[in-house]
Formats: sequence, structure tokens, C-alpha cells
Amino acid sequence: MRSELYPEIEPVLSGHLDVGDGHSLYWEVSGNVRGLPVVFLHGGPGAGAKPVHRRFFDPEVYCIVVFDQRGAGRSTPLGSLEANTTQHIVADMERLREHLRIDRWLVFGGSWGSTLALAYAEAHPAAVLALILRGIFLCRPSEIQWFLYGMREVFPENWRRFSGYLPAEERGDILAAFHKRLIDPDPAVHLPAARAWSTYEGACSTLLPSPDTVRGFADDVTALGLARIEAHYFINDCFLRPDQLIEDVDRIRHIPTVIVQGRYDMVCPVRSADDLTQAWPEASYQIVPDAGHNAFEPGIRTALVAATEKFKKMRA
Repeated sequence: MRSELYPEIEPVLSGHLDVGDGHSLYWEVSGNVRGLPVVFLHGGPGAGAKPVHRRFFDPEVYCIVVFDQRGAGRSTPLGSLEANTTQHIVADMERLREHLRIDRWLVFGGSWGSTLALAYAEAHPAAVLALILRGIFLCRPSEIQWFLYGMREVFPENWRRFSGYLPAEERGDILAAFHKRLIDPDPAVHLPAARAWSTYEGACSTLLPSPDTVRGFADDVTALGLARIEAHYFINDCFLRPDQLIEDVDRIRHIPTVIVQGRYDMVCPVRSADDLTQAWPEASYQIVPDAGHNAFEPGIRTALVAATEKFKKMRA
């Protein structure tokens, strides 16, 4: 069974899709345009997709659809919070599917991408062939509080840099304090705050230290999209009812699903994946014993590629 990423490829088609509300989404198709459709959902929310994300899929078999969600990456306007909710992005996915004349597709998402994949599948189960989910995030208040305060138990030095960006008197409500700065129109205010937030997440996302990962999170486009949109979603409970994704799992339990979770994932701890699979025993569930959160850690990468290999014989 293949364990390595596929070689680098370039898109065959790309464009921008006007989805209304002032938003234009970047999208691309690579691989076999007549092949098995799969859509890649990036994390964050707001992190944007990268060329390496095409490489989880066999380009001879898959029609690989990648897009940047509202306000993220190459979509415009960058960092926009206007009409930016989970429900808007779910609707955008349907609009993109119809635009590309795809009947049904596999849905592949990790971290926030797993949240969005679940929300989309529960809203449009007839459009989903299979799900590949990694680093489960259910957008529950306990998960958001863990991100903001709990990770200091394992990464105190990273948390100290993150919280230390704020004056001491504002650290009792980190989310509100960062949100205020991140929505400030002045780049001199929002960009340093975005880098502090984004590099905190990047520094906590791998089992072993990865300076390259942290540098990627510090990039201005990534940092602004990720931090501003993530804070916006967190302060609004990700626009989901409490436990909505687990409560609605009956709508999708018939869909073939692989869930991959790092045992030492600090950004999206294993408890969430465990809770989901307790409610959904039909899903295939693999805990990678020597991995954190990042999709490119060896064990997680291997499990994700194996999942895409498993589904290659499906029919759209």
C-alpha cells in the first residue's frame, strides 16, 4: 500500500467563482478531469489551501478539486468576515459542485476541514460518495477553550508567547482581546496579532518541533486569513448548535468514512474523535500512535494516502 504523497502536479483548470456577498472563491481542478471527483477542504477556518494538498490523491484516478474558502488564501477579499459562516461555506460547496458539473464527490477534510466536511455531508448526503476526515474538530465550547487556554498544559512556552502578546489585564478573555485587534482595519494592529495567533497554532500542531511549519503559519496571507476568520468563528460558536455534528450523524452513517486521528493531537485532541466514533461506529477509525495534529506527519500522511487508495475503485 502506498504511503508517500504523489508527485507535484499543476492544475488543469482554475478560476474564481462569484458566490455573492462580495466574495469570489478561488478554485482549481488537477489530475484526471474525467476521474473520480474529490474535494479537498482546508483547515482554519481561514488557512487556505496549498499546492501540496493535491498530492494526497492519485492524479491518474482522481479529479482533484481544491478551493479556498471565503476570505482565505487566493479567494477575495482576503480576511473578509462579511456573510462568512459555516452555512455560507456549505452553500458555496454546492455551488462549486454544480459549477463543475459534478454529480457526487468524495469529501476530504482535516481539522476545521473535518468540521466543514461533516456539516456539508449532513446537509447534502446525496452529494457525498465517501468521507476522509482527519483531526476531528466539532466546534464545541470545550474545544475552543482548550485551544485558547488548555494547550498551555503541554506547550507553556508557546502559550506564554501567545497570551503575552496581550496586556496582562486582557488575558482573562483572550478570544475577545484578539478578536478586537484582528478586526481592526489598520494592518499595523491586525497583522502582528494575526501572526501571534497563527504561529501559536502552528507551533502546537506537530508532535516534534517543526520550524518549517511555524514559518508557514507566519506568512502574512495565511496568518491574516487564519487568525481573523478563526477568531470570528470561535466567537460565534462556529455558527453551529451545541453538538450539532454528532446529533445529526444519522444522516450520514451510511456514507463510507475513514477517520484518522493523531494520538497526541494538541490542537484537536483525540477526545472529539472518540466521541464522534462512539456515536458513529460504522466509520473506520484509526488512531496514529506517534503523531500530533499536522496532516504531513509521517503516520498521518501514510494513513490519509491509504484512505485515498482504498476509495479509488468507487464510482461517481
